[in-house]
Amino acid sequence: MNASTLTNTSNALRFITCGSVDDGKSTLIGRLLVDTKAVLQDHLAGVQRAGVTDLALLTDGLSAEREQGITIDVAYRYFSTEARKFIIGDAPGHEQYTRNMVTAASSADAAVVLVDAIKLDWKNPALELLPQTRRHALLVNLLRVPSIVFAINKLDAVDDPSLAFVNISNALRQFAEQAHITITALVPISALKGYNVVDAAEQGWCGYKGPHLLDILEGLPTTPAEEHVAFSFPVQWVEKFHDSNVTTQGRRVFWGRVGTGTVSVGQTVTVFPSGQSAVVAQVLSATRQSLSSISGHSAGIVLDKEVDVSRGDWLLTGDNTLQAQREIETTVAWMDDEPLIAGRVYWALHGHRWVKAKVQRVVHRLNVNTLEEENASELPPNAIGHVTLALQQPLVTLPYTQSRTLGALVLVDTASHKTSAAVLVR
Repeated sequence: MNASTLTNTSNALRFITCGSVDDGKSTLIGRLLVDTKAVLQDHLAGVQRAGVTDLALLTDGLSAEREQGITIDVAYRYFSTEARKFIIGDAPGHEQYTRNMVTAASSADAAVVLVDAIKLDWKNPALELLPQTRRHALLVNLLRVPSIVFAINKLDAVDDPSLAFVNISNALRQFAEQAHITITALVPISALKGYNVVDAAEQGWCGYKGPHLLDILEGLPTTPAEEHVAFSFPVQWVEKFHDSNVTTQGRRVFWGRVGTGTVSVGQTVTVFPSGQSAVVAQVLSATRQSLSSISGHSAGIVLDKEVDVSRGDWLLTGDNTLQAQREIETTVAWMDDEPLIAGRVYWALHGHRWVKAKVQRVVHRLNVNTLEEENASELPPNAIGHVTLALQQPLVTLPYTQSRTLGALVLVDTASHKTSAAVLVR
């Protein structure tokens, strides 16, 4: 049995909605849930205000969110159509909650970036996009979200929706070209009225003749497994004993998710950081089925001999293709309330391994308005920049453009234990 016989979950699309504050992200998700009949009647009745359904309340579940009318944390919702299943992450738009948006984007197959037409000078062909719209689009592109859809919202509330759609679309295309962002689709919508969300708007609305948003989402690909990269496997849990029918000859099972490449029975692997080698004796699926090989899924690995492996270690390809480094050049999305400055030390999380990381220097900061790289000595909150990190212990990394698994780290404040930054290896 091999990985192809596993239950195929690739049909489920994980996507997030992002953009600036009050662009209608929660309302859009509420519309998707209601129009695909994914909401029970009693739940729907609970979000009515003066006889009118407040769609945003279907995702804004925290009491603070309902009191303030804003999204604070990422809310995940699920729905399905005849074509596929969906997992939606409703990301907050406020700058101080950018870290939550980055967390959701890091595992997304697609991003729907909402643009509020009524906040822009839509009559002006040279209109300026909102900074947070630009920031979120830059972040999802940096995080290598495979598909980026721009949904221009609230066009029902402008005097000339066709002109607004043309001018805003042109501004988005110009920005995307400067930022090297590939636009998967541009679609006009009204989340409140339901135009072009689940059902098509009236013929020719906004001069648009393309598919509605749900049609676009149903056709998007999921993120493929990184099979082109050498094998790597971050060990999440070491199981000493179990009572299943799988015979492991008393050896431990190392559980985790195959990060890159493929693991097969008979393959030689190296334990990082100890450097010990062993041969894969068994590969188990998440349901403990014995497999010949697997990639891109959670798995249990049994080795042919007992070697010292703990949570946080990595099992790597045995041919030394992947090399460890102690100093790395990175792109940092800084999310702490205090600025990032040289000399500070943080905990860095890579896979399930924790090491200390010192900020060697801040090379530059990205200006989200001009897209210019500016010299900087620090990164203020919500900034993006180039930073050199020195690691207390070496890590096996690859550029994030090659691997989302090996190229991603998280910085955590050593005192407050708050997530301070998303780190992408350059």
